[in-house]
Amino acid sequence: MQESAGPDGGDWPIQDVARIAGTTSRTLRHYHRIGLLDPSRVGHNGYRYYDAAALLKLQRILMLRELGLGLPAIAEVLQRQADPVAALSRHLDWLGREQQRLALQAGSVRQTIETLKTGGQLMAEDMFQGFDHTNYKDEVEERWGKEAYAASDSWWRGLASVEQRDWKSLAEALARDWTAAAGAGLSEEGPEALELAARQVAWLKSIPGTPAAQEGGDIRGYVTGLADMYVQDPRFAANYGGEDGARFVRSALHHYAEKYL
Repeated sequence: MQESAGPDGGDWPIQDVARIAGTTSRTLRHYHRIGLLDPSRVGHNGYRYYDAAALLKLQRILMLRELGLGLPAIAEVLQRQADPVAALSRHLDWLGREQQRLALQAGSVRQTIETLKTGGQLMAEDMFQGFDHTNYKDEVEERWGKEAYAASDSWWRGLASVEQRDWKSLAEALARDWTAAAGAGLSEEGPEALELAARQVAWLKSIPGTPAAQEGGDIRGYVTGLADMYVQDPRFAANYGGEDGARFVRSALHHYAEKYL
């Protein structure tokens, strides 16, 4: 953000900042109360004013909110990433990945619309690309045995189409949240990362045949082994925005396993 002079001696009154940033004065006052965003000065009449540095910080806060982070997590990120250029560059990389993902989704929806317009036949393979559990059949059998694969395969094929779609959406949402947390620079040991790890473990437990779902299974070894695989195998790393994101997931899962499994 370039230096800009406000109408009041180099800074902007709270009403103007709220209008320009698309937020509210109430929100800005709340950020001040909790120590997240201090105004550059407070006038004798109690009005808050914000200079360019404060606007830059507000830009980062609003972008992190767009990622779905809570205010405590945002405060952590701002404290850990003092260099705004590095932080914004990281966020720009994440936006680029999101742009690519949304472009793929838009292409799929566009194709569906054209098929409907022309009276063609909708193909589920085209509408829900990107998930084929049989891709990992040999690896699952090698690592955890044929019974594990057979149980999970039977469970998956027994689901109705809408159930398969809902499960896939749940997995995609979890991957997006991991990618956002890694892109925001959160601590791998922080509460948000551990909450994501808990969701990941619960998700794994929902799949019959996995060691996580078996009574008396080595869930800790299973979770940490999968976490290592996320980094080692580019196919898995791609689910979390690449190797850096996968490393974040691995570290968070290892911390979670040490504390809770």
